[in-house]
Amino acid sequence: MSNTFIPAILAMCSVFCLSLAFIDLFLYISKRYKDKYLEETSTELDDILLQLPPAKVLDLNLAISIVFGIFGSLFYALRVQNPKPLHLFIIFVILFIITFPIPKILLRYMKKRRTEKFNIQLEGALGNVASSLKAGFSINQAFEELAHCNKHPLSVEFRMLMQEIRLGVPMDDALDNMSKRIGSDDFELVSTAVITARQTGGELTGTLERLAGLIRERMRINNKLKAMTSMGRLQALMIGCMPFLLLWGMYYVSPGMVSGFFNTPVGYIAMLVVIILDIVGFLVIKKITTIDV
Repeated sequence: MSNTFIPAILAMCSVFCLSLAFIDLFLYISKRYKDKYLEETSTELDDILLQLPPAKVLDLNLAISIVFGIFGSLFYALRVQNPKPLHLFIIFVILFIITFPIPKILLRYMKKRRTEKFNIQLEGALGNVASSLKAGFSINQAFEELAHCNKHPLSVEFRMLMQEIRLGVPMDDALDNMSKRIGSDDFELVSTAVITARQTGGELTGTLERLAGLIRERMRINNKLKAMTSMGRLQALMIGCMPFLLLWGMYYVSPGMVSGFFNTPVGYIAMLVVIILDIVGFLVIKKITTIDV
């Protein structure tokens, strides 16, 4: 008894210490990820001027992922006779991972749509600013007119710009802050042109009119490229969805032929490889069809 008692105690202590180390590592990684997630979410919420605590977005992510995981596992349990707990757990984990980024994807989509709408409104706004300067208005008065034009999101951004100027922020810094906040290449050109003209005393009216023409031409080329690459983007979507649709159809036609994917380790490995290759193919085609002007 004495010959096995001490090794057993040592083994138990080793397992206990190793478990504590893994738990501590998991808590450290999760805390770092949570802090980074909240920081990025806070920036994205500020970009679209959405008054929502970042922690609420994280709670929404967890709630959506858990609900999808539970319902997916229940659906699998109802469709399969005598489901194995391991299979239910794997389905829950897969659905949890897939659905977790949904709220952040929606935030980025809203930010992209807001920037595109701002760029569309910017071309006409530059013409209004140039007309105001020709009529004898100052650049501050011209921007003030844009702030009261009631065109969202352009008027909201210029209203924030004028508020910063009234609070004592130099116009050059306020324009730079606005450019960083919007993330628009077109407005970055406008901001650089206004700052350069103010510093060098250059003629700003003609510069803004030329920028308006440049933005108009870029929008025309972008719309033409979107039309020309629409087929490629549709192919990327079809390639991304086709393996899963085929697996779903084959399951209804011949469940026995597909059961190997859900009952053997080789099937899980094959499905994982297919998912990885499918994502890589989708990203490659999306990269090819995305052309920056």
